[in-house]
Amino acid sequence: MSRKMLIDGELSSSNDDGVQYDFDLFVIGGGSGGVRASRFSAGFGAKVAICELPFHPISSELLGGFGGTCVIRGCVPKKILVYGATYGGELQDARNYGWEVNEKVDFNWKKLLQKKTQEIVRLNEIYKRMLTNSGVKSFEGEGRITGPHEVEVTQIDGTKLSFSAKHILIATGSRAQRPPIPGQELGITSDEALSLDEMPKRAVILGGGYIAVEFASIWRGMGATVDLFFRKERPLRGFDDEMRTVVTRNLEGRGINLHPGKNLKELIKTDDGIKVLTDDGEELMADVVLFATGRIPNSKRLNLGAVGVQLDAAGAVKVDEYSRTNIPSIWAIGDVTNRINLTPVALMEGTCFSKTAFGGQPSKPDYSDVPCAVFSIPPLSVVGLSEQEAVEQAKGDILVFNSTFNPMKNTISGRQEKSVMKLVVDAETDKVLGAAMCGPDAPEIIQGIAIALKCGATKAQFDSTVGIHPSAAEEFVTMRSVTRRVAGALKLKTNL
Repeated sequence: MSRKMLIDGELSSSNDDGVQYDFDLFVIGGGSGGVRASRFSAGFGAKVAICELPFHPISSELLGGFGGTCVIRGCVPKKILVYGATYGGELQDARNYGWEVNEKVDFNWKKLLQKKTQEIVRLNEIYKRMLTNSGVKSFEGEGRITGPHEVEVTQIDGTKLSFSAKHILIATGSRAQRPPIPGQELGITSDEALSLDEMPKRAVILGGGYIAVEFASIWRGMGATVDLFFRKERPLRGFDDEMRTVVTRNLEGRGINLHPGKNLKELIKTDDGIKVLTDDGEELMADVVLFATGRIPNSKRLNLGAVGVQLDAAGAVKVDEYSRTNIPSIWAIGDVTNRINLTPVALMEGTCFSKTAFGGQPSKPDYSDVPCAVFSIPPLSVVGLSEQEAVEQAKGDILVFNSTFNPMKNTISGRQEKSVMKLVVDAETDKVLGAAMCGPDAPEIIQGIAIALKCGATKAQFDSTVGIHPSAAEEFVTMRSVTRRVAGALKLKTNL
């Protein structure tokens, strides 16, 4: 039975509109964005509550956990597995550095999974503690909105609690989806892939985005046979075409079987595993089939339609530039809004929300020059515009600078894998519009480059910067020769 709750024995003090609420802010969703917004809002003096589903490594409509996708079943555990997979190649490379490594080196998947689980449990507790230390009231259960200022929380035991809040923030993230093919229940998503009981010897992956490429690298690095199916000519649609080609070459070089322009048609359970039928009549056997075919916003169970909150066709919550919905008291941040679906972006949105709603500092999230990384082996990282985006937007010419080289480490190990760096520059203003790298430590290097782009750095300023030697990063400040000059699309239209 639903009941009205008094917080600390009394209702919160009156707001500017003369109405008394239990809380100034109630947040539904305890992932990175929701926790950031809660803590920062509390720091501005707001009385804040947050609810999140009970913890579990594999999410469902009724399971989640403080920390959200990134911490529990996304970026963090994925990166742990990437580290684990990288050691396979490192052990091979070590031989030419004088390490007498036995030909047969065993890998214990269960041990790594145990360590991974211990870490996400630790982080889940840290997130809870951060909220408590910030003065935020936490509830474990499913939240739904019942009015412009009303939230209902269904606790684990089924008890329903009702609260009022001046502001409600939706931060429920997104969830992996499965393609509608026969036998789709035999496949798994990234949630299950991070918690498999056994390490697969034969893996089939459907998808061409971050998750598909990363898990292909992980399982191949651990010794599995991996077949990667994707609809386009190359994986990582939306990234710079040249860098996509580099990643494709590296995946093939690491022994991953690529199937461009192909799709899965049906999965069939057999005594020998899962029979995979493709749309061109090919048959494969697999221990695991991973669907990495996109994610959908977690908005279905929030009761938003009844309240009048507008959604787009994909189910994402529609917001303005301040993250406010069409209902003035209801806001939304993170993946549930389907803007740029990255954890640091959700953090930025949460920070801007708290400044706007409680800090007296109206703040719009800035989506320009957002860096990102694909943790393939080796990784790809980019910031700013791709060459294709720069050409499409340019009124003048675009200058492209490239550097392709053998990393110093590989000269001794003998690994045949080039690093590639790229700068995209506006010819007229000399401003660096984009940077990209595929190679060891790319995310660490691009994070620093992102600061330069955010500050509006020019190519001349890059050139005048003294490099750190010997390092891969110094290539970004020593690319002197133009690789190619490309006319901007808007310039071509003007000339026509």
